Amino acid sequence: MTKGITGNASSLEISKQEELIRQLWLNTDCVCFDVDSTVCVEEAIDELAKFQQVGPLVEAITRNAMGGNMSFRKALQTRLNLIQPTQQRLEQFLINHPSQLTDGIIELINLLHERHIPVYLITGGFHSIVDPVAKCLNIPLTNVFANRLLFNNDGSYAGFDENEMTSDSGGKGLVIEYLKKKYNYKRLIMIGDGATDMEADADGFIGFGGNIIREKVRDNAPWFINSFYQLIDEFQNNTTINSISQTNSHHQHIPTRRFSTEIEAN
Repeated sequence: MTKGITGNASSLEISKQEELIRQLWLNTDCVCFDVDSTVCVEEAIDELAKFQQVGPLVEAITRNAMGGNMSFRKALQTRLNLIQPTQQRLEQFLINHPSQLTDGIIELINLLHERHIPVYLITGGFHSIVDPVAKCLNIPLTNVFANRLLFNNDGSYAGFDENEMTSDSGGKGLVIEYLKKKYNYKRLIMIGDGATDMEADADGFIGFGGNIIREKVRDNAPWFINSFYQLIDEFQNNTTINSISQTNSHHQHIPTRRFSTEIEAN
């Protein structure tokens, strides 16, 4: 249970908030996931910066941006200008640092697919890194909302597509608004580790702390979890849900999985 929705919220109010989100989860018609530190273990841009040997500089900019001193787009632009991810280096990065999936995410998304619940990935990360993750999880690439890196003819870094909704502050909220209007979702759940996920104006938010616990999310999310198996168990333990496959009735702990892929042209 979360510590508190607000500073003055009583434990009874918190319990009611959590119960409402649990019920929404059981009846959701759409689930959106953040990627870095949620679907995947690490923050891809930080790992890419380390690979390019500018890790400390990029981390300092990230901290500055989180302090509200810089817009997301400006922070993204500044970090990428330091990283200078050429096509060749990005391809090598994906080979050397394959994305690491969080325990339970494969089983959870398989379960959602079995229940015919649409799944989306919404991230400030990059299609080049996120699209292979989506393929591994059998999520259509049309269901991935991310930023797109741009390259010159010689493969050198040329910038990023500023037309992507996720390229600026409030981008995740714009994506959710777009999805709700286009598909008329009424019970859309957002799951993520960060404040931007919590503030994305979904019908319900589930905070995730399985890889990193951010105090603001832990203290304010109506339902805060540390494992995706908690969400699987919520389905399985509800006696009114009878469409779950018997093969999922007793999950096993599966080690974090790694996979690699070749980068596709952006």
